[in-house]
Amino acid sequence: MRVSTANSYDNTIAHLARRQAELAAQQERVTTGMRVLKPSDDPVAATLAETAANRLSRTNADLRALEASRASLQQAESGLRESGDLIQQVRDLLITAGNATFTDAEREDVAKQLEGLREQLIAVANRKDNTGRTLYGGLGGSSTPFVDVYGPNGNGVQFEGQRGQAAAGNSALPQTLDGDAIWMRVPQGNGSFTVGLPHSNSGNVSTTVGTVSNPAALTGAGYDIGFAEVGGQMQYTVTNTTTGLPVPGHTGQPYVANRTIEFDGISLEMRGAAAAGDRVEVRPVTAPTDIFSVVQSAIDGLRYDGPNESAHHTQVLARAITEVDAAHDRVLAVRGRAGEWLNRADSLSTQMEGRAIDLKTEGARLQELDPIQGISDLDMKKLGLEAALKTYAQVQRLSLFQVIN
Repeated sequence: MRVSTANSYDNTIAHLARRQAELAAQQERVTTGMRVLKPSDDPVAATLAETAANRLSRTNADLRALEASRASLQQAESGLRESGDLIQQVRDLLITAGNATFTDAEREDVAKQLEGLREQLIAVANRKDNTGRTLYGGLGGSSTPFVDVYGPNGNGVQFEGQRGQAAAGNSALPQTLDGDAIWMRVPQGNGSFTVGLPHSNSGNVSTTVGTVSNPAALTGAGYDIGFAEVGGQMQYTVTNTTTGLPVPGHTGQPYVANRTIEFDGISLEMRGAAAAGDRVEVRPVTAPTDIFSVVQSAIDGLRYDGPNESAHHTQVLARAITEVDAAHDRVLAVRGRAGEWLNRADSLSTQMEGRAIDLKTEGARLQELDPIQGISDLDMKKLGLEAALKTYAQVQRLSLFQVIN
């Protein structure tokens, strides 16, 4: 078969051009350090690398969201720590105010300090994070979740946020806490019933906050413990205010100070000297109170100036200390939960950072060029191109006329 000189020339030039293009492509790979510059270089590797890049992008987004949650939780935990310290200061003042030798002026001084602590507690509860989001607003709602409307026509502090909080996920944690559950759900009294004294009492009788001696015997009813003097002896009678009937075994019983009486699963230690007509009111707990109302009730009790002042102060302070302890326990419990979430944030952050490193490594393995192999291939292609050029030059010198001559 006869091969024309022009066809041979074209094939050789095309071959040289192809080698030169391969050399240029290899030079670009070595320069950029990338083995796959476009999908056509390695379709499978390009597809897998794109998948790794998408996963890396999602992981980085999760990391940013986790860091935002961590920052808010750290500020919330700090606020809970401050709230716990304030509540402890309230308790210390209540114990101090129980000093029987205190004058009205000294009790007023304690009341003013309690007012300041109450205001600080409200300020902590309304605290916001660096982005302006309320830390204890629950699921949203008002920008000021705790509104103080205490006064003649008000009902104390009201929660105007939205109860509840977001659940923790695999890559995100709550950025706000449920302030209603922290400060607005404090059990009244001992959690089952409360004990109070009417202002009409003229004696010095008071009681402990009481305990539940037999939960199965509780009736959920209210009771009045009334006192009467019969034949020169002070007696008491326990009356069920729901039925209006005296409690069996507690009708016209001799009253002895500092002795415990038990009825319908309730146990109380009676203290002080009772006067005829005095009454102790035992009422079932039907709803929780809040720490702000607890402190305000203690303030109002310390400022009470009327009959049987000492007994009223004792009764109010005993109940306030019990409720303050319950409120402190709730704050500590939520603070512990926040601490657990922060530990979880550290663990999640470590996992995500490790995942990001793995995805970067996978993308590099699929796309990046081995420098040693790349330089070796570049040298080989250079040698190949040079050999082709020299061979072509030698072939071009060949001519039929040189053989004839």
